[in-house]
Amino acid sequence: MEKIAITGLGFVSPSGIEKRQFWANVARGRSTIEKIERFDASQYPSRIAGHVKELEAYSNVSSRLLKKIDLFSHMALVASELCLEDAKINLSDEDLKRVGIFMGNALGGWLYAETELRDMYLEGREGVSPFMASAWFPAAPQGQISIHYGIKGFSKTIVADRASSLMAIAYAVKTILRGKCDFILAGGMEAPVTPYALLCCVTSGMLTKNNDNPQNAYRPFDKNRDGLAIAEGSGVLTLEPYSRVLKRHAHVYANIVGYATTTDAANRIDPDQDGHQLARAIKMALDDAGLAPSDIDYICADGAATKIGDITETKAIKEALNSYAKKVPVSAPKSVFGNMLGASGALDVITTVLAMEHSTVPPTINYQTPDPECDLDYCPNKAQSKEIKNAIVINRGRGGINCVLILQKNQNTSKP
Repeated sequence: MEKIAITGLGFVSPSGIEKRQFWANVARGRSTIEKIERFDASQYPSRIAGHVKELEAYSNVSSRLLKKIDLFSHMALVASELCLEDAKINLSDEDLKRVGIFMGNALGGWLYAETELRDMYLEGREGVSPFMASAWFPAAPQGQISIHYGIKGFSKTIVADRASSLMAIAYAVKTILRGKCDFILAGGMEAPVTPYALLCCVTSGMLTKNNDNPQNAYRPFDKNRDGLAIAEGSGVLTLEPYSRVLKRHAHVYANIVGYATTTDAANRIDPDQDGHQLARAIKMALDDAGLAPSDIDYICADGAATKIGDITETKAIKEALNSYAKKVPVSAPKSVFGNMLGASGALDVITTVLAMEHSTVPPTINYQTPDPECDLDYCPNKAQSKEIKNAIVINRGRGGINCVLILQKNQNTSKP
């Protein structure tokens, strides 16, 4: 596959909104998972999450618009603005009919929806905001970004559970390669820390119940894991073809050089126990990138922190990389700030890009007890110094969705 450049990063996360702060927290393994206090979560079996702080300090969204949109759209607007600033793109110089927006999320905007539905039952139809219909649905952030900037190009919203934003990024790459857009804003957003959204996540059976130790609760690949901790946030990248990068002398963080997706076709919720289809996706992505297993320096894992999730991901990596699997570090940096569900892929890509830039493998925190069935190098608790030229990012969704993206360090890049 022809490489597509990542030239800008913008994100809103529990570990920070500013790039240096975010990387420092992730690289040092400073957990930001905490007790949910935004609403009364005392009756939920899982009541911890990663919360975004200081969003307003980075936001130029008007108070009038904030009354019409959900938090997930607000975070997406902030991440998009930071991304465009980072890429040094002035949209007034662009043909906005040739600019695209590709976003992914899993749940939609439930804080807005829950509030308005409550008012409907208390006050009747007159109590419901007319913006309810446009605020909650998954494509709302894409629409708000489009309206805010006047972007009119080919765009999409992807809903594929935890694989949503990684698929959106990959779809954006394919769209640029087909010549449909000059450049694309791609990423995802999620705001699951609400009463109903949390209930939906709890009923999935994937959340940790280690509420008394929030910062130690999310422990991918550890034998005593009991599920993931949710988090809210957004991540957006600017993706550009090299003809455009060279023309505007843009800084390139990294290149996307391979992608593949498969489905397990085994269970409506759980992945297949053999991991074969995820392994096939990894192999297909390597073929797409023209790389061998020995070329891979780092794997950013899905890191579900469930027994079936971690074991099948480990099996798939070993099947796809063969004898090299135990030589490449695998980590789940989202263990630091929480699992952003549909936005996970965007933050995984951003984290991996920063790992390349700093020649550092971020840790999987809270790893204390090895699992005999998970026997790879998970970079436990402490970052590793390592040059990362090629990296794999893995995201998986319920129902057996597998998505794999391959990133390559730009050889002529310098730190911004």
